[in-house]
Amino acid sequence: MPAPDSPRGRTGRPPSTSRARILAAARRIIDRDGWEKLTVRRLAAELGIGTTTLYHHVRDREDLLIQLLNEHADRTLRPELPGEPRERIIAAATAIHDSLAAWPWAAEVLTTDGFLGRLGGSALRMVEAVVGGAIEHGCTPEQAVGVFRDIWYYTVGEILVRAHSAHRRAVDGRPGGRDAFFDVPDVSHLPHLAALGDRWPALAARDTYPRALAALVDGLLAQAAPAPFPPAS
Repeated sequence: MPAPDSPRGRTGRPPSTSRARILAAARRIIDRDGWEKLTVRRLAAELGIGTTTLYHHVRDREDLLIQLLNEHADRTLRPELPGEPRERIIAAATAIHDSLAAWPWAAEVLTTDGFLGRLGGSALRMVEAVVGGAIEHGCTPEQAVGVFRDIWYYTVGEILVRAHSAHRRAVDGRPGGRDAFFDVPDVSHLPHLAALGDRWPALAARDTYPRALAALVDGLLAQAAPAPFPPAS
């Protein structure tokens, strides 16, 4: 009788297993079935190995997802960062945004606090660029953490809203999805929304991240930086 965790219908020597092969199979499952369907058991079946063998390479599903994210970061987070602090913050945040936008599910995984301790060097280099840029601009370390947090929340939120909206439009089968919410019989109390009318979906779908990011960074640095001179007595 085969071991409980052995894939059924397979005989002979099991195929060799490597980190690269494991992560490639995990990406196939995500691309085919969605990241929610990725489990250690399903991955073992995809590889044709037992789950016990797989546990020699990954601790659990969370560890597997973090390994995938770090590999993705190593491949995509390679920007040349400017020396000027404000521009460095914007460049690092843009690199994070573009990397996650290519893999929206990764943003879902990183929506809990405390994830920084699991990230690899490529991702942490971007965090360092934001925090270091804020400190060089004049923020205290505490303020710099707040700058990163606020940029991170905005960036992840923007990616998730766009990803979920695109999925909803695909399900609905119409370009505007359900964003055209002006079906209320009486819109006299909503004059500005009524004036926008059917233009709302197209306007809301515009990519304003670069402009909004720059405005957010400027606002955060202006609020966080200490006053250059003490108030007059």
